[in-house]
Amino acid sequence: MTVTERIAALRTLMKEKKIDAYLVPTDDFHGSEYVGDYFKCRKYITGFTGSAGTAVIMQDMAGLWTDGRYFIQAAAQLEGTPVTLFKMGEPDVPTIYKFLEEHLKEGMCLGFDGRTVSAAEADELKKILQKKQIRFSVNEDLIGEIWNDRPAISCEPVMELEKKWTGRSRADKCREIREKMKEKGADLFVLTSLDDIAWLLNIRGNDIHCCPVVLSYLVMDEKEIRLFAGESAFSQEIKDSLAADGVTIYPYNDIYTYVQTIPENQKIYLSRAQVNSRLVDNIPEKVTILDGENMTLLPKAVKNETEVRNEKAAHIKDGVAMTKFIYWLKKNIGSQTITELSAADKLYEFRSGQENFQGNSFDPIIAYGTHGAIVHYSATEETNIPLEPKGLVLMDTGGHYLEGTTDITRTVVLGDLTEKEKKYFTAVLRGHLNLAAAKFRYGCTGLNLDAIAREPLWAMGEDYNHGTGHGVGYLLNVHEGPQSFRWKNLANHPAPVLEEGMITSDEPGYYAENEFGIRHENLIVCRKSAKTAYGQFMEFEPLTMVPFDLDGIDPLQMETGERHLLNQYHALVYRNISPYLNEEEKQWLKEVTREI
Repeated sequence: MTVTERIAALRTLMKEKKIDAYLVPTDDFHGSEYVGDYFKCRKYITGFTGSAGTAVIMQDMAGLWTDGRYFIQAAAQLEGTPVTLFKMGEPDVPTIYKFLEEHLKEGMCLGFDGRTVSAAEADELKKILQKKQIRFSVNEDLIGEIWNDRPAISCEPVMELEKKWTGRSRADKCREIREKMKEKGADLFVLTSLDDIAWLLNIRGNDIHCCPVVLSYLVMDEKEIRLFAGESAFSQEIKDSLAADGVTIYPYNDIYTYVQTIPENQKIYLSRAQVNSRLVDNIPEKVTILDGENMTLLPKAVKNETEVRNEKAAHIKDGVAMTKFIYWLKKNIGSQTITELSAADKLYEFRSGQENFQGNSFDPIIAYGTHGAIVHYSATEETNIPLEPKGLVLMDTGGHYLEGTTDITRTVVLGDLTEKEKKYFTAVLRGHLNLAAAKFRYGCTGLNLDAIAREPLWAMGEDYNHGTGHGVGYLLNVHEGPQSFRWKNLANHPAPVLEEGMITSDEPGYYAENEFGIRHENLIVCRKSAKTAYGQFMEFEPLTMVPFDLDGIDPLQMETGERHLLNQYHALVYRNISPYLNEEEKQWLKEVTREI
């Protein structure tokens, strides 16, 4: 069926069920950022393929809400369909909540699959819509009823990580979380976010594309851990290992009936912002729910010394692959046909040559020319274009290794540049370098530091529509909370203090629609610096080891200190990467990391 036909089929079903508006988020049953093919209902009903967005379908309208990263992509993909684009955050564009509040009439019914909407979001919707006495229908998956060729739910083999990779045993992590449970007075801890479960149990899977997680729910008490997952994904050896630490596997969907049996005198700790509303609705009314941030969130974000050491090794491997790739690209551009997709394949080939490589950490973004202005562009067979020996190509890619996860963006010069391209290339790099060099008192958050990266652009009245940095998991999700660099606070997501061991991206950008895009990204790890009479100071250490393209830089725009920072970083890259290159590559790297 076409998108138009799918929406028509959904509207027919909505009429039968007496549902006036149907909400279709991007989420799976676990609040994951990326979702497996089985869960891509929003993509199915709208045709929009971006990783973030929510659809609302009514009898007389169909709308898609998405953020600034996807405005250009969404407009192109929705063209010719009945779906209207709502640009989130733009002037005069209502939020989804505001839209529903204004368009739903007294006594109407709002429907959604309660497994795909968090308890906190469902609470908010009910609160906003109660004045109109809106009814809710949340126990059915209407998209599933019209999606005849829906993929099967994933159940990929599970891997167990040794302590040499994780730095901490499963038993040690569980001990820490049980201590936190005692402090909070909780009898049970319900955990449904997949990366938290994988981190806690030292397991990894492949149930979400590019995210090495296992579809599962977890309930912990003081003695036992119940893991609700597809048992066939676990080898007997891993099942025995889990059992030795008190972990018992139950069928994936049994979580909903299990929570109905929890005794009334129990206190359950969970995050209503993470746990889906259908699961929470199944907990008996007289059971006390203690709502708060997942107890695993901060311990997962603060990498231990083993993890940091391993991440450094992963980034040298990744740096070797990226450096070889950029050398290959520069050498061959114009003499052979290289497209966005074939370039991504070639980079994968270089990464695959590195020991312990586990796959891409996200779908590669190789965006040439005007495509670079689409912040999270991803080439398809339809959009794929050849790279030419002129202008810029933006390459945002990453890999998973047993030693950790990488995420790097380099904007590479393929030929002649305009003065405008050089101007913004240099401004974005200045912001990147200055943030990476920041020293700050302990207690600062990403909110305190974000403006450092934006200052060169802000000085020109320019900006970019995304955060400057996000946390990164250890052989886990490439986007991981709670820390980030951003200039404004987000409701219900207060910025945490930057702790030693947190790994965060530093990725300012600039995007000129229909012209070009620039982004420069390294991963940096937070470290303790000097302690003075004013307290503990902190700093960042770079993990990513790949040269920035000197061909794009106008040194006259840079202050002396900024040129020194670039030279210092390039000397570090040469020292770490050159031993792994052949003589020709080494000579090239020496030239492209020369002092300016």
